[in-house]
Amino acid sequence: MNSDSDLQIAGDILEVTHLLQTPREHPATVAEFVGLARSLAEDRSQWEHLVRYDAASRWYHRLRTGPGYEVWLLSWVPGQGSGLHDHGRSSGVLTVLDGTLTERTERGTRALRAGAQRVFAPGYAHEVVNDALEPAVSLHVYYPGLTEMPMHTAPHCEARAVRVP
Repeated sequence: MNSDSDLQIAGDILEVTHLLQTPREHPATVAEFVGLARSLAEDRSQWEHLVRYDAASRWYHRLRTGPGYEVWLLSWVPGQGSGLHDHGRSSGVLTVLDGTLTERTERGTRALRAGAQRVFAPGYAHEVVNDALEPAVSLHVYYPGLTEMPMHTAPHCEARAVRVP
């Protein structure tokens, strides 16, 4: 009969260096982009001093770039939102750093509190809004880097492309 205690690895796995992957300088998989976002979220010294709040429009700052990807920091005062949009050919990771944001999709509405992450593929349409009474801050990783943000007038409607700086 096999049990967990019956399983043993012969030798030390760390001594089998040819099986270990060398760490990458830049992320290349969804899991690595999620990990990058989490590590940035946990290290407030990387971003907190950069955050600004603008009542007239959403504030954003490109925090980092790498081969084929970019990381953006955004702030949201109460009532600010993105409008219904997708990210063109880019995939992404959205991480809430502070506060609470609301994500609306054709499948429903979801509150995203600090620490929440959403991973999305190209063409994923959503609207992000700060429905709370306190400001919020979010981190966005895009691969490839964001070149357009097609706006939608309503679910299942034709998109209107907006160029991103």
